[in-house]
Amino acid sequence: MSRSAHPAGPRHGDVLPEGHYSAPPSDLNALDPKVWSRTVTRAPDGVVTVGGMDVTRLAEEFGTPAYFLDEEDFRARCRAWRDAFGADADVFYAGKAFLSRAVVRWLHEEGLNLDVCSGGELTTALDAGMPAERIAFHGNNKTPEEIERAVAAGVGHIVLDSFQEIVRVAHIADRLGTRQRVQIRVTVGVEAHTHEFIATAHEDQKFGIALAGGEAAEAVRRALKLDGLELVGIHSHIGSQIFDTAGFEVAARRVVSLLAEIRDEHGVELPEIDLGGGLGIAYTSADDPREPHEIAQGLHDIVTRECAAAGLAVPRISVEPGRAIVGPTAFTLYEVGTIKPLEGLRTYVSVDGGMSDNIRTALYDAEYSVALVSRSSDAEPMLARVVGKHCESGDIVVRDAFLPADLAVGDLIAVPATGAYCRSMASNYNHALRPPVVAVREGAGRVIVRRETEEDLLRLDVG
Repeated sequence: MSRSAHPAGPRHGDVLPEGHYSAPPSDLNALDPKVWSRTVTRAPDGVVTVGGMDVTRLAEEFGTPAYFLDEEDFRARCRAWRDAFGADADVFYAGKAFLSRAVVRWLHEEGLNLDVCSGGELTTALDAGMPAERIAFHGNNKTPEEIERAVAAGVGHIVLDSFQEIVRVAHIADRLGTRQRVQIRVTVGVEAHTHEFIATAHEDQKFGIALAGGEAAEAVRRALKLDGLELVGIHSHIGSQIFDTAGFEVAARRVVSLLAEIRDEHGVELPEIDLGGGLGIAYTSADDPREPHEIAQGLHDIVTRECAAAGLAVPRISVEPGRAIVGPTAFTLYEVGTIKPLEGLRTYVSVDGGMSDNIRTALYDAEYSVALVSRSSDAEPMLARVVGKHCESGDIVVRDAFLPADLAVGDLIAVPATGAYCRSMASNYNHALRPPVVAVREGAGRVIVRRETEEDLLRLDVG
């Protein structure tokens, strides 16, 4: 690695500007297990390893930037969710977090179901061998073509998101000579403690049919009258990156109340209730996510209590963890390209990726951790902002963090907890090439999504 001298930026002990950071850690070489995947460790020589491979070898073999996914950790988290909820509940992995054919195969092997929300995700799921009956199809504006493909394939259920979709799905099912299992997504008026753009259960947003004003009850009436539909349950989702389960308790109470109204009006007890996903993960050491068994027990207790009060049989519960499974299992590896100290402010560390491989910081003001991983360092902490190479002032990967003051051009740094949404939301901004996803396990790395090439860009440019 090259070592280039540069003037000092703000160090620990200086008067630091306001920002999104806490006090510097006592040991910059430590790796918080809450934030990093389970097989990540720092070897005696200071180099970080994952799945038995060190990052310098990974960088040489697969290049940077790249997402490295800890397959052992991913599978372990699948099993933890499956075991926590048991045979009387269903766990649907939310494919929007990150989906590939390899991931679909892992889900199938570990006994999880799959939630998709587009034709492309459905195609990937079916192509990789996920049984159609274990797939749920979401989305607020499914096209007739997507619906027909889902119904023809025999997906387990379709989540209806509007009055128009009730009729659309019923018509297609009738034409195909089948009866499609469906759930109705309702917005329950719960304001999740999360970013405005990822809170999904208050009324003023695009998803679902409002419980308030009787719209959800009317949707149920219409669905029950249509021969092409088999209404099996109610779906609710209150947001994303949620640590406080109080919102789930309110949502469950309101959904169970709707189930009681349906029983009283129609003489039908719907057998399923889906409480969605949105459970948070640790992006920084300040985050404190709950374990799957705690979440499962809490949700089961809430639903059981509310059903007992309403005189209902307890329905089969479904949940949809996506980020909570894949998020902590991957990190993004970058090479440091330039280092620019700003006296009295911070040091800007530019890497060979940026907002094209992680838009969440710019989009949601998301916070991330970062560490020097190609070596250890005893240098004092330096307040840094990790930025990308794009022609955009908002191209920030980690807004404020502490890195060693002897950080140099050519060093490798890694941002953990990037398994969810980073590759899914990646773009070709500035004609950047989207990074590969490499699964690492038992001392070997395997590309499961290859790096884009300039030929890929030109192949789509037919002008």
